[in-house]
Amino acid sequence: MRWIQSLLLLVLFALLAACASMSNQQDLLHRNQYAWSGAIRWGDFEGAANLIDPLKREEHALSEVELARYKQVQISHYRDLGASQDMEAGTATRDIEIGVVNRHTMTERTVRYREQWRWDEPSKTWWLTSPMPDLWDGE
Repeated sequence: MRWIQSLLLLVLFALLAACASMSNQQDLLHRNQYAWSGAIRWGDFEGAANLIDPLKREEHALSEVELARYKQVQISHYRDLGASQDMEAGTATRDIEIGVVNRHTMTERTVRYREQWRWDEPSKTWWLTSPMPDLWDGE
């Protein structure tokens, strides 16, 4: 009887540890999403690029011309339209609406953007696998 209680207690501790790990992983996702949205909102596109998956970042590195183009806009809003997460698979998606103001013409338009995140177990961090938002979509 005593060994059954010990086994149940061991299983309970294992489940609690798994829950704590998932909770920590979710906290890290929210922190990275907050850092990403803050960088975009404040026009720090170079800083935002540091949250993109390193392999994707190399494939789609921003040129000086592209960075200059991003500096021609001001972000008026960055709204979360919906999100989904699969912590066990290590993936998350967030649909975003971005308000973009052209600094030269002072015209505003909205752009939709989908963030796709992946959990990197070795580095214990979330990386954005989507490229930088196309703020000129349809233009």
